[in-house]
Amino acid sequence: MQDGMSNFDALQAVHSRPTWIEVDLDALGRNFGQLRARAGAYGAAAVMPIVKANAYGHGLVPCALHLARLGADALGVAFVEEGIALRQAGIHVPILVLGGLVGSQIDLFLDHQLDLTVSSIAKLDAVDAQAAKRGMRARVHLKIDTGMERIGVHDYSSAAFLERAARCSHCEIVGIYSHFACAKRADHHLTVTQLANFLAVTKRLEDLLGRRPLRHIASSGSLLAFPESSLDLVRPGVALYGVSPSRELDSILPLEPVLRLRSEVVYFKVVRAGSGVSYEHTWHAPRDTRVVTIPIGYGDGYMRRLSNRGHVLIRGERYPIVGTVCMDMLMVDIGDGTAYNGDEVVLIGAQGAERVLATELAELAETTPHEVGTALNHRLPRKYLGGG
Repeated sequence: MQDGMSNFDALQAVHSRPTWIEVDLDALGRNFGQLRARAGAYGAAAVMPIVKANAYGHGLVPCALHLARLGADALGVAFVEEGIALRQAGIHVPILVLGGLVGSQIDLFLDHQLDLTVSSIAKLDAVDAQAAKRGMRARVHLKIDTGMERIGVHDYSSAAFLERAARCSHCEIVGIYSHFACAKRADHHLTVTQLANFLAVTKRLEDLLGRRPLRHIASSGSLLAFPESSLDLVRPGVALYGVSPSRELDSILPLEPVLRLRSEVVYFKVVRAGSGVSYEHTWHAPRDTRVVTIPIGYGDGYMRRLSNRGHVLIRGERYPIVGTVCMDMLMVDIGDGTAYNGDEVVLIGAQGAERVLATELAELAETTPHEVGTALNHRLPRKYLGGG
């Protein structure tokens, strides 16, 4: 067994189940190139791919390694554990942890040379004091809240925060950032207001420091819909993986889906007219029909909300999921179609001329496209294609 590999992971590697995820690293690279070019056209000098949440379900370390090889200026993660995993994988570019800082974790950031998000004067003081105690300088990005109401100092009451940051003796103020709340539409009034307020704050910090730290606010949605917000650095996330943040942004760049979720038919039966299928019999066969069973369910992160809503591809045809999605299996009505045990089933991706997109599944499940990939968990083996 390889170091750090669980017994379950080791068994997966040897006895791969007939349900898996394919990740096309070459497509990831092409998407990265398109997003970098778009940001550069609007003045952004740097790109920080976001690889949090297991790279949106695509695999944290393989995707981060590939993006670093392609010249990513930095990487963004949500938690310190993700940053440590990237350092242990041999990644040396700057890594910003976007999540809220817990004081007891400061030493972990310093040990692994991770950039900290600092979102209050108290946290700033704690980081400065601990870095001074260790005779080090901490790399810090200041978080400004311009309308998200998540973490960060409000833009309208940030003066003391900025002044304290400028006086820190053991904090290097690498950057200052915020986050759009409604970035999927270029004409959204809040986006315009947030950007204006953020720029006013960054100007005050620049005057205090006598230099300009990296200013960043644009993520996938705003890079596509509101590229004027690119500033000095952009933080593309879901778009890197070929998933549009919303249907209305689909046509802006020809992004390629990076993930393909595949399985196989494992059972075939004829269901009589009127018979119910799966738990609670939420679907009844309208006539004698052919139903096949696929070995994937909500225990893998394929959302239960797709019960009686989602579709899969078999032999190039689109067929509906019927009945409740179970923890480990789901059923598909193929009508008069043909399917044999072992036939490929595509749950996300293309097969022949048909395709199922994450945005489609998100709409059916009444959620965001971001959740579709991030929900897919460790039970699903991931196979990486391309990437050299």
